[in-house]
Amino acid sequence: MNDTELRLKADTVLARLVGGPSGAARLRDDQWRAIEALVADRRRALVVQRTGWGKSAVYFVATALLRAAGQGPTVIVSPLLALMRNQVAAAEGAGIRAATINSSNTEEWEAIRSEIAAGTVDVLLVSPERLNNPDFRDQVLPELTAATGLLVVDEAHCISDWGHDFRPDYRRLRTMLAELPAGVPVLATTATANARVTADVAEQLGTGAPVDADAGNGGGALVLRGSLERESLSLGVLRLPDAAHRMAWLSDHLEKLPGSGIVYTLTVAAAEEVTAFLRSQGHTVASYTGKSENAERQSAEADLLANRVKALVATSALGMGFDKPDLGFVIHLGSPSSPIAYYQQVGRAGRGVEHAEVLLLPGREDEAIWRYFASLAFPAEDQVRRTLDVLGEADRPLSLPALEPQVELRRSRLETMLKVLDVDGAVRRVRGGWTVTGRPWEYDAERYAWVTRQRESEQQAMREYSAATGCRMEYLRRQLDDEEAAPCGRCDNCAGPRFTTDVSAGTLEAARGELARPGVEVEPRKMWPTGLPAIGVDLKGRIPAGEQAATGRALGRLSDIGWGNRLRPLLSPQAQDAEVPEDVVGAVVDVLADWAKAPGGWGTGAPDAAARPVGVVTIDSRTRPRMVQSLGERIAQIGHMPLLGTVTYAEDAPPVAPARSNGAQRLRTLHGALTLPAPLSETLAEAGGPVLLVDDFAETGWTLSVAARLLLRAGAHRVLPLVLAVQG
Repeated sequence: MNDTELRLKADTVLARLVGGPSGAARLRDDQWRAIEALVADRRRALVVQRTGWGKSAVYFVATALLRAAGQGPTVIVSPLLALMRNQVAAAEGAGIRAATINSSNTEEWEAIRSEIAAGTVDVLLVSPERLNNPDFRDQVLPELTAATGLLVVDEAHCISDWGHDFRPDYRRLRTMLAELPAGVPVLATTATANARVTADVAEQLGTGAPVDADAGNGGGALVLRGSLERESLSLGVLRLPDAAHRMAWLSDHLEKLPGSGIVYTLTVAAAEEVTAFLRSQGHTVASYTGKSENAERQSAEADLLANRVKALVATSALGMGFDKPDLGFVIHLGSPSSPIAYYQQVGRAGRGVEHAEVLLLPGREDEAIWRYFASLAFPAEDQVRRTLDVLGEADRPLSLPALEPQVELRRSRLETMLKVLDVDGAVRRVRGGWTVTGRPWEYDAERYAWVTRQRESEQQAMREYSAATGCRMEYLRRQLDDEEAAPCGRCDNCAGPRFTTDVSAGTLEAARGELARPGVEVEPRKMWPTGLPAIGVDLKGRIPAGEQAATGRALGRLSDIGWGNRLRPLLSPQAQDAEVPEDVVGAVVDVLADWAKAPGGWGTGAPDAAARPVGVVTIDSRTRPRMVQSLGERIAQIGHMPLLGTVTYAEDAPPVAPARSNGAQRLRTLHGALTLPAPLSETLAEAGGPVLLVDDFAETGWTLSVAARLLLRAGAHRVLPLVLAVQG
């Protein structure tokens, strides 16, 4: 088949894909060049093009042509389930039978494997996490690799730890690429990659040095990098005094924004706060976060696609996983820490409409949130070496729960580190857990430090974007190394602001009331961490009901935009220890009053209501003793209760593991360290009722749990934890 015939067939498939008559659609020049490289030349290609350019058309058209030529199914490695659902539906429009293998449909895997073997599946979408699942890697992947007709790596910037969304699972593709039969084409696509990430992705994919599209060299990887201009997007920044003004502005202007859209927040807590407020103001919105159940996510996606909601209030969980061409706006309540991440998210808007509004409303809490996420970077060398030593000394594979008590890393961070070590060849995931390979491994401190500096540079770029007086789109494009960047003529700096910062007095008052409302529940720990006996702590299984704290209360979350903004500086490691401020005391009293009136509360007078607390107990603090003690004293004074005493640390107690270590490590250092002075034990036995247990901050909840267990064993009837803040 010559090039003319192949091009005609490709355009015919495109017409089916977009739902038009034959001959009504024609591929862009670079779309055709990519398809020609994949189908005619069986090359590897990297396509870096803006959102909405039509990258999915490249791999669906190439799939149809390759399948017609008798090639095996296309395997698409895609990062998010939402994106998979969109792509399965898009493929069906072109008569392409698509299926997906991911964590939510394990019961369908066997049937899908049979369909692949029978040749009835044209496209198989898999999540990157599947690539290193032992059963999938050892049983499904070899036969899939042998049968693959085209490998597609979607959102390929995830491969690079220089990029904004590095995912170590993606780097398992090296193994698959190395084992692909000769002549199997490979396509990598992304909308957000600067020059450094582009080069790194090419290297990680094993494609060697990238080859310019015009070089005429058929031996290397074809790199097609286009302009990142988005003619439909009108960018702007609105600086408002505080979180209440931002929420009020959003409520006042939401219905004036075109179509339906996305409101991004930096944290789950903020997403929940904003959603609740907008609903209270009569807006039809839904929340979409990493904590949403899968069914809730699918329902929210469907509602936005069908314009049944004005907006999704979302965290970055929605960042790459949603395709709605007529999305009319993207608003950020809080600034992402990277221009690349920001461009990725705003690129969801305006793909199929002439005009979409993009607004950034930065907040003073943004940088604290950036610092928190930055603290979760690749661990220090001593923690990595400790993990390797523990695995090396084990006589069997160790699961994450078994490994966690022996290293000072939380499970999510530990798992990410192990995945990186797996890619580097130092460990291997097998059935039952992880083992060391015995291969030498070096800690690449220089690379990790460079990545840290890169993150800091990106944060500075976002500060500059917010304050920019020049074209905003040009600034973002230059951050992504777009050589064609030029003034857009549409942003607020080019064409003038399209929105004022005005908010109505009534809405502002309502927003302030919403954010000032104190109180969140503190769920008690009910299970001891796995593996404690292995580190000398004889505790396991469920914590007996009689030794559990009750559901407690906190004034707020550090991650929210209401009380979080007040509490973060107060509880910062750099803050001086001082008596608790009066406004905070007043809010704590409000929390206690609401708590007493809650179902089962001691102030309801109901037959099954809990008894009123008989006193206050504080927890000795090694960082803020004055604050915690003064908080306990003020609560006791206002509530007309005695201050019964303080749970203290034993004189020979070791330093408590940092809150950001895992629960098992923290509990190991707390067990036996906390103690009840004799007078407090005697007082509890005499008082014989519930007590309020007061501390400043709860992140893991284990300090409260250990202290509550001591108090209950000493005679307290119930222990009601009360803290100023929780992390989540």
